[in-house]
Amino acid sequence: MKYGIALFPSKDLQDLVNRYRKRYDTHYPLIPPHITVKEPFELQEGEVEAFIKKVQAAKKGIGPIRLVASRVHSFWPVNNVIYLRVEDCAALTELHERLHGPDFPNTKAYRFVPHITIAQDLSDIEHNDIYDRLKMLSFYHEEMIDTFHLLYQDDTGMWHVRETFKLGD
Repeated sequence: MKYGIALFPSKDLQDLVNRYRKRYDTHYPLIPPHITVKEPFELQEGEVEAFIKKVQAAKKGIGPIRLVASRVHSFWPVNNVIYLRVEDCAALTELHERLHGPDFPNTKAYRFVPHITIAQDLSDIEHNDIYDRLKMLSFYHEEMIDTFHLLYQDDTGMWHVRETFKLGD
């Protein structure tokens, strides 16, 4: 089964991002707005409990994450994804690095760029048009996040929370 690890921002930020996602993101019905901490990876059912214990050990000493979301960016020309930039945060980077250590599946395809996706699976023309409009908008949101989640993907492609982990305990 496919798993991933993500942070969910507050409902206020999710509502703001969803105004755009429902029009421009093909994954809108599959998962709420989130910050991916660990890209999808495979686990067998018998491996999940041991994996959860590894995550609990890896998170020790990491406090709540200060999320500051600002400005619209794009991953173009690598791909046509438009996103809300999440500013670098030492706690978030540390969590990401620990979850990509030797005890965890290696799923790191790109350099870690914290973000919340707004639009994806766009043609070049759609990407340029939407990006030109969205990058002119003023975004700024700040909050503290004290949980992250192990998610699993069901047969329909929807993502669900399997386990929630508290930061700063």
